[in-house]
Amino acid sequence: MRATVIQFEATSHKARNIEAVRGLVAAAIAQDRADLVSLPEMWSCLGGDRAAKREAAEPLPTPGTPPGPAYAFMAEIARAHGIIVHGGSIAELAGETLFNTSLVFGSDGAELVRYRKIHLFDITTPSGAGYRESSLFGAGKDVAVVSTVHARLGLSICYDLRFPELFLALRRQGAEVILIPSAFTAETGRDHWEVLLRARAIETQCWVIAAATTGQHNDAAGNRRSTWGHSMIVDPWGTVRASLGDAPGFATADIDLAQVTRVRDAMPVLQHRRLA
Repeated sequence: MRATVIQFEATSHKARNIEAVRGLVAAAIAQDRADLVSLPEMWSCLGGDRAAKREAAEPLPTPGTPPGPAYAFMAEIARAHGIIVHGGSIAELAGETLFNTSLVFGSDGAELVRYRKIHLFDITTPSGAGYRESSLFGAGKDVAVVSTVHARLGLSICYDLRFPELFLALRRQGAEVILIPSAFTAETGRDHWEVLLRARAIETQCWVIAAATTGQHNDAAGNRRSTWGHSMIVDPWGTVRASLGDAPGFATADIDLAQVTRVRDAMPVLQHRRLA
């Protein structure tokens, strides 16, 4: 399986973001012929005030109901290119509640699985900048792993990266590849992003695919926020196989699932666990 991570500078303008991602995906498919394409966290609307976020949010379709623009776009590119599309995450509107939700589409454009972000980003960075994701979004509860024609995929989103117990649960449910779409802050990303991605890959003995936003956007109060970028793909030994800097673009790696088996057979850490 060939996997591609898409990295771009998301804004609060959904239509503009969709067209930017459309161009990057088309270029990546033409150049690298990926079997799976992964988008970043909140790629359809990053930043903006509360009203903008709610306007950009989409109810996820149920039988007989039409999809929203971001959902329809992801299904369309999956079907058009005959690939698996991991849709990073978008804002899901469920009644009056918003969720930060990740979706995977099969090569026929059908939705395979959805995952609501469990761990919400309520922190203060060393510089004093505050983030309160829970002021707008609800927290998910369920772990999500799905079988595709290429691999068993485990889902997570951004801040989830700091909670190894989620990744242990994904491994126990059979994940071979773990997807971590992100809008990691530049301040924390500088010190923690690569370290944590490689640690999660080593601990779970899974491939890790981490597509990220980059550049700047305005938050609800009009403050300029910077995201780290540096999307990457890491193998089960913790080796970075593909990566980007801080510019928009894409990167591709061949995902060798036989390496998952080799690493797990040589070092059966799941069998050796004693405390969890």
